[in-house]
Amino acid sequence: MSKKIFIGTDSGATTSKIAAVWQNGEAVTKKLQQQPTPALNGTDAVIQGWIAGIDNFLANNQLAWEQVEGVGLALPGPYKRYGVLDKTPNLPESFNGWNFHEDYSRALARRAGRPIPLVAGNDGNYGGVAEAQIARGQSKASVMMLMPGSGLGAAYVGPDGLCLDGDTLAGMEAGHMPVPLHALGIHGQPYTCGCGRDWGCVEAYTTISGLPQLLAEKLKVFPEHELAKSTAPIKEKVLSLRTRAQKGDPLAVEIFDFQARVMGLHVANLVMALDPGIVVIGGGLMDHESTTLEFRERYMRQIRETAIPYLWPPQRGTVKIVPAVLGDLSQAIGAALVALYHRPA
Repeated sequence: MSKKIFIGTDSGATTSKIAAVWQNGEAVTKKLQQQPTPALNGTDAVIQGWIAGIDNFLANNQLAWEQVEGVGLALPGPYKRYGVLDKTPNLPESFNGWNFHEDYSRALARRAGRPIPLVAGNDGNYGGVAEAQIARGQSKASVMMLMPGSGLGAAYVGPDGLCLDGDTLAGMEAGHMPVPLHALGIHGQPYTCGCGRDWGCVEAYTTISGLPQLLAEKLKVFPEHELAKSTAPIKEKVLSLRTRAQKGDPLAVEIFDFQARVMGLHVANLVMALDPGIVVIGGGLMDHESTTLEFRERYMRQIRETAIPYLWPPQRGTVKIVPAVLGDLSQAIGAALVALYHRPA
């Protein structure tokens, strides 16, 4: 009998990734497979793209649809209810109210010739499921993950391996909690955030989305810096900061040190609330292909040194703060794992 597999689809606004796990939870492959998400062509085109992605994955790994026991879909929210999208800034207006769970389930059944169980959830939460499986090893430790990128993803994974979704599927939207600005010596107006909150969201101080505001502040301290005189678009300026920091540029180094301290305070807040045994830091700043070991270690050290003094005494010596290891594969593998964990008994 052919070995059974569980497929994970991680769909972003522009790119979709496919992964799979065996029944024992091991990844079928760690090789990244991705393809465009044709969102501008409508929901039917997106569904066709997801199915084509699975077709390609199966063919590339000498697998067949007969082996697929379940599918997980990682898709950014917010959701109106389970399986139904709300208005999202990264997809066309026509996607508002789309019952993607129903449409994808129907397409999977049509392609496989039989119904296939489908689970769906927030991409950040599912990424946490995959990283938690690796970080905890044989233990039953609960795991929290924070993923700074264009925004701040967050996840909490319990001892059962499943993520905290919450009653309205908005669980662990921790990027939009407020920063304790006084602890950072900040007394001006909080940075604005795309969510509309005016209390100084952590996301605005730790991710790419807030870098234009942070860069503007730092250029007041470095008025002769090359970026102060540059006429390049602001997006180009902020995307150059990671490379500059790795070359020792003082302004860029200060920016990422600051972001790491904010992240450390946020880690302390969440560890006090959730009491996880392990905290995983993911996102682009932990990408081995685009960051140096020295850069990653400095960032992680700043997080630990900032967080630990605020923890309860028993937590200081036990909680582990570690880097993520799966990179771009985490959310697709996490989606596959959730499908595995939810398989019928």
